[in-house]
This record gives sequence, structure tokens and C-alpha cells, in this order.
Amino acid sequence: MISYNMILYLLLVIICSSSMNLVSGVPKTRCVDHDRIALLQFKKALVDDYALLESWNDTTNARDCCQWRGVGCNNATGQVITLDLNNVIWIEGDGMQGRLSGEIDSSLLSLSSLTYLDLSGNIFTRIPKFIGSLKNLQHLKFSYAELTSSTDFPDHIGNLSNLQTLDLKFTPVVFKNTHSLSSLSSLKYLNLSYIDLSKSDGLLYNAIKMPSLVELQLSDCKLPNDTANTFLGPLTNLSNSFSVLDISSNDLPSSIIYPWLFNFSGSLMNINLINNKLLGTIPDAFGTFTNLETLDMTSTGLKGGIPSSFRNLSRLRQVYLQQNNLDQDLPGLFNNLPVRSLEVLDLSGNRLSGSLPDFTTFSALTKLHLARNRLNGSFPRKFQGNSHLLFLDLADNHINGLLPDLSVFGSLTELYFERNLLQGTLAKRLGSLSTLESLGASSNFFQGTITEQHVANLSRLIYLDLSYNSLALNLSPDRSPPFQLYTILLSSCKLGCSFPTWLKTQNNLFMLDISNSGINGIVPNWFWESLVPHLRYLNLSSNHIYGTVPHLVSGKLNYIDLSLNSFSGNLPLFPISTFTLILNDNMFSGSLSSLCNPSQLLHLDLSNNKLSGKLPNCWNNYERLTVLNLENNKFTGAIPSSIEALRSVGMMTMRGNELTGEIPSSLRNCTELELLDLGENKLSGKIPEWTGDSFSNLRILSLPSNRFHGEIPTSLCNLKKIKILDLSGNNISGNIPKCVNNFFGMTEGSLDASIRDHIPYSFSLLRTTISPSYVLKAILEWKGRRSVYRNTLGLVVSLDLSSNRLSGEIPNEITSLSALIAVNLSRNNLTGLIPQDVGLLRWLDFLDLSRNHLVGRVPLSLSRVSNLGVLDLSFNNLSGRIPKSTQLQSFNMSSYTGNPALCGDPLLNRCPGDDDGQSGGRQEDVAKEADDDGKLIYGFYVSIVVGFVFGFWGFCGSLLVSDSWRYGYFKFLKMMKDKTLVTVEISYYRIRRRIPTYLWK
Repeated sequence: MISYNMILYLLLVIICSSSMNLVSGVPKTRCVDHDRIALLQFKKALVDDYALLESWNDTTNARDCCQWRGVGCNNATGQVITLDLNNVIWIEGDGMQGRLSGEIDSSLLSLSSLTYLDLSGNIFTRIPKFIGSLKNLQHLKFSYAELTSSTDFPDHIGNLSNLQTLDLKFTPVVFKNTHSLSSLSSLKYLNLSYIDLSKSDGLLYNAIKMPSLVELQLSDCKLPNDTANTFLGPLTNLSNSFSVLDISSNDLPSSIIYPWLFNFSGSLMNINLINNKLLGTIPDAFGTFTNLETLDMTSTGLKGGIPSSFRNLSRLRQVYLQQNNLDQDLPGLFNNLPVRSLEVLDLSGNRLSGSLPDFTTFSALTKLHLARNRLNGSFPRKFQGNSHLLFLDLADNHINGLLPDLSVFGSLTELYFERNLLQGTLAKRLGSLSTLESLGASSNFFQGTITEQHVANLSRLIYLDLSYNSLALNLSPDRSPPFQLYTILLSSCKLGCSFPTWLKTQNNLFMLDISNSGINGIVPNWFWESLVPHLRYLNLSSNHIYGTVPHLVSGKLNYIDLSLNSFSGNLPLFPISTFTLILNDNMFSGSLSSLCNPSQLLHLDLSNNKLSGKLPNCWNNYERLTVLNLENNKFTGAIPSSIEALRSVGMMTMRGNELTGEIPSSLRNCTELELLDLGENKLSGKIPEWTGDSFSNLRILSLPSNRFHGEIPTSLCNLKKIKILDLSGNNISGNIPKCVNNFFGMTEGSLDASIRDHIPYSFSLLRTTISPSYVLKAILEWKGRRSVYRNTLGLVVSLDLSSNRLSGEIPNEITSLSALIAVNLSRNNLTGLIPQDVGLLRWLDFLDLSRNHLVGRVPLSLSRVSNLGVLDLSFNNLSGRIPKSTQLQSFNMSSYTGNPALCGDPLLNRCPGDDDGQSGGRQEDVAKEADDDGKLIYGFYVSIVVGFVFGFWGFCGSLLVSDSWRYGYFKFLKMMKDKTLVTVEISYYRIRRRIPTYLWK
């Protein structure tokens, strides 16, 4: 009985299976043997190091090639019609999948039914000629492929009359014959982006002759722009099927693009002209593109505004015009756009002005980008209707006033208005934005307190930036906020004295900045244990937090800033993934031994702590470091030789420690240095001769208050970019080198607001890009106090050689350093005159030449330095009258004391003749000086005349008398003919660099 039932069951199953196959009309088939053998032959010619074709084998269980990876068959015949071995994910992804390589075997010709071939992202010797014989091929893709032997693209491609898709994006092929493209009568999609087509004349013309072409992608192809005819060909018999055109990033001028482009006005739906040189205004002719849906002219140098003809584009959905010079009034611009169809409008990074119009009149608008413009005024008092906006970005404008009722934007998911002039309370406007995911409101003038009631509806919020407002965030520690944030940026907001416990509920936290938020106390253990291991960005700086920091080596932190707090104890261990570590101005103690672990640090600041001991000799673990700041600690011993490993370091400061020994010769390998500050240590020896030769980028060299001796090496004159040179407070002797005029960084043409921002790491999440910049800084003793210069450091140009044992005269070449703001040569043994042209230093604010052995008069030109704020010429041997000027008489007597033979205001010493009539005596003195100058000028002109007479006739007379001299002279002129222009050009260049721009113009 059991067996009888079993037989009936099996019969029923067979009948049902047959019925299903008959109903579907798709009987189960296996691939034909002919195609299977061809595929195995194709595999044999490939190198498959990653076993990507492991399923391709001839075992009993795997003989059906239709089941192999990347193979697709015709369900009716079992013939292979698809071969998809695309490995672009290896390039665009994490690189873990691997790629195929080797030869493309001709066995593919046996796949007679093949219609789809995609070998993208792999490595082949060449694209074979037989590709043109795959007659049934409809789709051919080689994007991102590498070619190791020949890059010639086969001309036989023109034989593929059925080809609809040709994708060669990022493949290094060369088209020797572009006419073959015009034979592809069925081609609809052509992508040659990122291929060098600079020598492929007529390619675009041949492409547009394809009668079926719908989409043409030629981004960044270096298309030739010298001659329009060779680039485009005759503008006749053009295809009328175009709908998508991308010729972005080719630097083509409008004179080439526009005449050709406007021939397709009736068919084009998508136009991409990014990064070309359109310049000028947007032509009215764009209004003839009646089918246009997307227009992208980002970064093309456009100016003016959007023409009124755009109102005719009833199908226009997306317009991208960011990063141009559009300066139209925004309400007027909006009036020139179609209000019913427009969905995306990006005008960010322009010069648009005016108030915000009522953009709710655009019924379909979902994304509006207006950031980085010059918009002013306030929001409209009332919006006319509800908006479908999902994204609104108004950041970096001058929008003022109060926020409007945001309830009309009930669909918003992202809202940004950072760095504006908005004010009032923010809290009451948040309740209606229940769909909001990202809110950026930093750097405004918002006030008030945000409580859990105000954020009760923000359950979808993942990004919150309220930094730099006068806001307080008061969330109950007993109630969990409704959101799970990925990014919290609350710098300068008030979070209460104790550490905010509501952070404990944020399980997805990725970035956290609660710097300068008034927190006072110890960081709770749950923060270090539960939240920090998941963070990538952490900023707790500028609070009143104390206690110790545990080891964080198991975390994922890339950026850590705990500066300006009261953390103590030894330095903790940090993750190897940390790029930026800022711990300055705390009370960390102990040695740096914990830093001798492998590291990817780019930026390390441990300044102003209580760290001690010798510097570790393991700097070879920090080869990527660009900023190293160890100043104002208690480090001892010598600078270790492994410092040479810091080949990328741009700023190195160890000021204010107790380091000893000489500057190690290994330091010369740190050739990228822009700032080197080793001041206030106990370093000794001579300033190395190699300093000027190794540090060609050096802007600041600060070595004050050490024990250096010997002379100033003349190689320092090779520091052509130097702006601040401070060698004060040492035992340096000898003369001041006359070659100081090579310090081109101290001339007016070199002035800039900042020197360089070291940006060691850019961290992005959603909208946020946080680039922790570290501006070079310098400490100067100036006007009787110590000053730290950061943001305006590029405007500080200083030469300080004070408190040494320098001798000799002050070189007159110093007066060519026209950008000098501070000069301190005091407390040396300098002799001779003060340079008479010192008045050329017209920006001078600080001049101290005191306590030397200078003689002679105070230069009259000094009275013309109108910016002079500090002057000290005391305790020298100066004599004569102090030149009369409002500037020089405004200083105290202390500026001139100690010069017994110096007289005149503001000193009490009267000059000769002052007793018989002060005014008359001074006039006689000035007259005498003028008479002396006149005699000097008279003698100068007499010398010129006498020299000219003797020189001219001595030379020309010799030529007239002697034939051999005359012949030699003209032969010399002929020899120098070709050199003359070069000499003139070099001389012009040198003169041009030395003359300030305002004088040259």
C-alpha cells in the first residue's frame, strides 16, 4: 500500500512539473557544448589570481556554462548571449575583489550569438582586432580597463552594424581613424570620457553623423580647441536624435561650443558643459531647447544672470550654475525661470545679491542651493504656499533678521543656513520640521535655550550643527532624546557645568565637537568606554575638564583635540588611525615614550604641558608628520638624530625647553620646513652652514636665547623666502652679511595675509567637511612685550639680531628689505653710520639700534617713516641735530639718551646757535646741511661730465685711429647679438621683481 501511494505521488510530481514548463513556455536548457568549449579556451588565456572564474570548469557538476559566473544564455537555444566580467568595483570600491589580466582570446568568435560583452576594469594586453567580427554584438564595454601592450583601438569596430553601446571610459586607447565611428549606424550610447582625444581631429563630427546616437559622453578628453573646423567638421547633416551631451572639463571656449551646440536645440534633453571656458553671459538661444530637462554649466566663468528666455523651457527640471560669477539680483533671476517644472536649482558660489524671494511659488522645487553668494535682507514675511523642498542651503551669505515660520517646509530633510546674520530664537522653529535629518545653523546670532520639548518631533535627525551661537542646550538627563545623531557640533554652546549625560543615549555617534561649552569636571567613564570607541572625530577643547585620559588605542579616532583643559597624568596611547592629535595647554606629565609606536600622525601638538625627559629617538614612526609642536615643556638632552625621518614636516617648534647640544646634521633632511623654532633652550655650537642650502622653503627661523657662537653663515642668504629671522640672545660674532638683500621674503612683493595652512586631514560626513588647519605661528619680542602671531603672520616681517657680539657696520643692503616691520640690532658692537637710506623701510614700526657704537647723524630719511611706533637709538655715539619731524619728536627722551653729542627736541640738549634764537639757529643748521648737499650734488654732476668727455673720446677716438681696434669691436658686437635680448630680458625680470607693484603701474 505504501509503495502504491509513493508511485502515485511521483507520477503527480512529474505531471505538475511538465505542466509548469508547458505553461511557461520555457523548457529547461543547458548551454551548448560548442560555447562551453569556447569559454574554457577564453579562460585559459587569462590570468585569474583571485579565482574569479572558479565556477568555470568542465567537471560533471559544472558542465552547464549558463550557470557560470558572468555568463548568460538564451533560454530557448542555450547559446551564450551575455558575457559580463565587469570588475570596475575593484577600482571604485575597496580593491578586495581583484581583477583578471592577460590576453583576450579569439575563441570569443565562436560565441556566434554573443550580444553583450563587458570586460570593464580588467587588465589586458590589447583590445584585439577581431572584436570587429562579432557581428551580433550590441553592447561593448571596456571602461576602466588597462592595456599593457598596444593602445590602438581597432578600426574594424565600424563593422559592428548592430552595436548600440560603446563604453571606453577611462581606457587608454588611441583612435587613429575616427571615420570608423560614423559607420556605427545603430549606436545609441558612446562614452569616451577621460580618453586623450587631443589629436583625434574630426572625432566629434564623425560621432554626430551616427543616425541613431542618443547619448554622447566626452568628459575630460582634451578636445582640441585651436581650430573649430578640424574639431567639429562641417555643421551639416547633423544627427537629430541627440538627447544627452556631456563635453565637460575640456576647457573649450564658447566660440567653439555655441555655434555647434545650438544646431541641436530641438532634440537635446541633457547638456553638461562643466569646466569649459564659456565666459560672458548665458545666450538667449538656450531658450530654444524646448525639450531641455537638465542643464549643467558649473565652473564655466559665466557672468550676468539667467536670460528671460528660460521661461520658455517648460520641461526644465534641473539647473546647475554653481561656481560662476553670476551677479544678478536674485528675485529678478527667479522671475526668469519656469515655475512649474523646475525641481533642482544650484546657484551656490556666485555673486548673487538681493533678498530671498518666495521660492514656494516653484511648485515642483525639491532642492535649492544658494550658499556662498552675497544675498542680504531677510526671509519673506510670508510664504504664499506650502513647499515640497527637501534640501535648502543658504549658508555663507548676509541674510539677517528672524527665521520665518518653517511649517510651510514640512518635507525638508536638510536645512543649512550657517554663517549668516540671523538672530532671535531658533528653538520654536524646530517643532514643525518632523522630517528633518540634517540641520546646520552655526555662526549666527541665535539665542535662547533648546529643551527636549523643542526637539520632540526631530526623531529622524542625524546631523546637528549649532556651533558659535549664544544657545544653550538643556536636555533632561532622565529622558532620552528622540534622535540618534551621527554628527554633533555644538562648539561655543552652553551645555551646563557637568558633562552632558544625554550623550550616553547616542549609539551611532560618529563626530562630536563640544568645545568651549562651559563643561567643568571629569569626563565620566561611560564616555570613554561606550562612545569614544566608535568616534572618528572628537573635540573637547577649551573647557574646564580635568582628570586623566585612558588608553584609547582600541578606538577608531582620526582627529583628537583635548587642548586648553586641565587633563593630567601620562600621555595615553592613541589609535594608529589617528591623524591629528592636539593636546596643548594641559598638565600632561612624564615622557614621550608612549609615542614610540607605529603611527599615521600628520599633526602633533603637545605644547604647554609638563612633559619631561629626553626626546625619544623613534621619529622614524612619524614619517608623514607635517606639524610638530613640543614648545614650553621640560624636555632635556639633545635633539635625536632620527628627526631626519620627518621629511614632510612643515612646522617644527621646540621652543622653551632645556635641550642641549648642537643642531643635529640629520635635520638637514627636513627640506619641507617652513617654520623652525628652537628658541629658549640651551643649544650650542655654530649655526650650521647647511641651514640656508637645505631649507629653501623656510619662512621663519627662530633660534633666540640659546648659546650659539661663531659668525652668521653666509649660506643663510639663500633663504630667499625668509620673513622672520631671529638669532637674538646668543654669542654670535662677526659682521652682518651684506647679502641680506637676497631675503626676497622681506620685500613688499612677498606680503601675504598668512603663510600656509597645514591641513593634515579632511574629514567628511554628509554636509560637513572639517579641515583642522594649523596656521604657522611665531613668538616675537616686540614693543616691550611678547606677542604670538598666527593669522596675520604673513604680514609680520622681522629681523632680530640683538644681544649678540656682532661688529662692523650695518650694511646698507638692509634698506632694500622694503617690507620690514621690525628691526632689532641692539646690544651688539656695531660701528659706523646708520644707513642713510633707512627711510626706504617705509613700513617700519619697530627700530631698535640701541647700545652699540654707532656714530654720525640721525638720517634725515628716518623722519619720513610715518608708521614708526617704537624707536630706540639710545647709548651710541650719535651726534648732531635730531631731524625735525612730527614723527621723531613724538618719542620720549629715552629713545635718544646716552648720545652726549646729540641735540634738539625731544632732548634737553640745545644745538649750537639755539641760544641766540632757536628758530634762526635751526634754520641756519638746515641751510648748512642743504648747502653741503648742494656741493655734493654739484661735484657729482661735474664728475659725470668729465667722465663722459674722456670716456667717449677715449673710446671713439681709438676706433677712428686704429683699423684693428675698429674691426675687433664690430666682430665683438656680432658675437654678442644673440645674447643681447636674453640679457635684457633677465635684467627686466630682476628689475621688475624689485620694484613694488604700485610704482611699476
